[in-house]
Amino acid sequence: MENPLRSAWNTPFGTPPFDLIKIEHFIPAIEEAISSAMEEIKTIIADAEPPSFENTIIRLDRSGTRLADISAVLYNLNSAETNKELQSVAQAASPILARFSNDITMNEDLFRKVKSVYDSVERSQLSHEDQMLLEKHYRNFIHGGAGLDPEKKKRFREISEELSNLSVRFEENILNDTNSFELHLTNRTDLAGIPEGTLEMAAQDAADRNKEGWIFTLHYPSYIPFMKYSENRALREKMYRAYASRAFHNDSHDNRELCARISDLRREEANLLGFSNYAELALADRMADTTGKVVSFLENLHHASLKAAQRDIEEVRSFAAKSGHSGSLERWDWAYYSEKLQKEKFGFDDELLRPYFSLDNTEKAIFNLATTLYGITFRPLSNIQVYHKDVKTWEVSDADGKFLAILYADYFPRPGKLGGAWMTSYRDQHILSDSNIRPLISIVANFTRPTPSRPSLLTYDELTTFLHEFGHSLHGMLSDCKYQGLSGTNVARDFVELPSQFMENFALEKEWLRTWAVHYKTGETIPEDLIDRMKSSSTFNEGYACNRQLGFGFLDMAWHTITETVTGDVTTFEKAAMERTELFPAVKETNLSVSFGHIFSGGYAAGYYGYKWAEVLDADAFSLFREKGIFDHNTAMSFRKNILEKGGSRKPMDLYINFRGREPSIEAFLERSGLK
Repeated sequence: MENPLRSAWNTPFGTPPFDLIKIEHFIPAIEEAISSAMEEIKTIIADAEPPSFENTIIRLDRSGTRLADISAVLYNLNSAETNKELQSVAQAASPILARFSNDITMNEDLFRKVKSVYDSVERSQLSHEDQMLLEKHYRNFIHGGAGLDPEKKKRFREISEELSNLSVRFEENILNDTNSFELHLTNRTDLAGIPEGTLEMAAQDAADRNKEGWIFTLHYPSYIPFMKYSENRALREKMYRAYASRAFHNDSHDNRELCARISDLRREEANLLGFSNYAELALADRMADTTGKVVSFLENLHHASLKAAQRDIEEVRSFAAKSGHSGSLERWDWAYYSEKLQKEKFGFDDELLRPYFSLDNTEKAIFNLATTLYGITFRPLSNIQVYHKDVKTWEVSDADGKFLAILYADYFPRPGKLGGAWMTSYRDQHILSDSNIRPLISIVANFTRPTPSRPSLLTYDELTTFLHEFGHSLHGMLSDCKYQGLSGTNVARDFVELPSQFMENFALEKEWLRTWAVHYKTGETIPEDLIDRMKSSSTFNEGYACNRQLGFGFLDMAWHTITETVTGDVTTFEKAAMERTELFPAVKETNLSVSFGHIFSGGYAAGYYGYKWAEVLDADAFSLFREKGIFDHNTAMSFRKNILEKGGSRKPMDLYINFRGREPSIEAFLERSGLK
């Protein structure tokens, strides 16, 4: 059988031919693509001309394109539509790809050429974008072990190959435990308080598994409403413990040893490169480029939010007591009593909003918002191959009709998909032979599924998640850079969340919501007073939420500033790292680290602080839209031209200043969060 991964894809817009790709195709195609990429590298090295930006750096950046395409398909499928066989292939491919990466960065002849360009007079004459590409490749070589002696290079290779495999295993273990749990209920009295839409979805889940009654799972659309609305405290506790103990059961899917091993290997890798810890290595190209800056940022925000967090906890605790709750307020009580208190204070809860946020309407509204701001349009396609029947596709065009991107959207949970939501790409934008190669962008989510009687109706959190991931997709789709390595979301980790979190601001804007949010049954426009109540409640428990997220940041930094092997209990380590932000009693046999995929398998190692860092940026950026008008075309096009199109072609702070006219201020963030 012909292997479609071995040749160019003769498909609309060069999209992956998912219908032809088989699991057994990946490894042979990867091996062949690696061989081809190595020939490209040999050609660069063999060039007798003096090393230059053109004959070394540009050719290096363009090498391995076929391999990148194949890898994107493999790992995107492994996250969105996987199975045991595909997981095995991903595990087998990871060390092969790590070995290839090491073969590049540790090639002394190639490094000499790169260093020659980096040290040359030519460097000062390059454009900003060319300089950024040169710096990125040079840094990749240094951080990839190019300057190490042979013995250290050997150890560096071993570490990188092992890490590539462990991160895949870490992710798989979380998915396994997420999928293996179900709360099967057959007694209607156990369902008190749970909204009808959630019950219908639970009944559908049970029917899909050939069971009577209702099944609740650890996937967000099932787990979150159960924790918010179920009046059965014992069942809330059962659900919480199941969720908070994923990959923590002393079995083959336990991630405890992987946490310690991954963090220790990263520490050793950093030490080999001359850094005292992994965070120092990871932060080298960030806006916050030292551990001191990150820790100071986290501590300052913690100081600003702690009193508000304590106030939030006390307010919910007092309300719970007045509502008949006795004993301590536990973690499985928080969402339940918070939701009830929010409704009492503001006359508002998520279920009041759901009828106005049908997924179809939300999708159209977000696309129309992009049209209003940036002039782009979306045309649904039926001729693009997809990897699952639920996936939808669009052709995205600019105001002048010029093709910009293909957008995929995969909205609903299923057993083969990781939890959460993310944006990814199958091809990044770049210029090749004067042709602007446009990107293939994908949004993957786990939104509330439709039921036989209701369409998919989103919660407010799901609305903001959609806006968030769509912001990332705009960063990818609108990219207009020369080089693939700098385009789209290939930016500093603490800058990448700016476009995504910026879009979330629209979720509270009456001027936008009133243009599209209508009741799915009656067609009634969302009432203004409901939006007002939603906005009034937007800072409800924000102190607690900020404090909690800072705890994640402190934990991330703790794992990545270790200077020696962690030999003790993972829970003890975690408790010490998060102690200052913990406001609830500890829950035995639960652990966050073992399911903290962002930092152990998702690319946010020593970077989780970036979410809060980018909140400062997005609040400050949106304050200009508030000043000029949230749909102001000139402001929007400035954001597009200076942020969304530029990728990593210039320093993040330079891009931000070009848009805002100054460095960011924290004032808008503090005001929006109610922490001022």
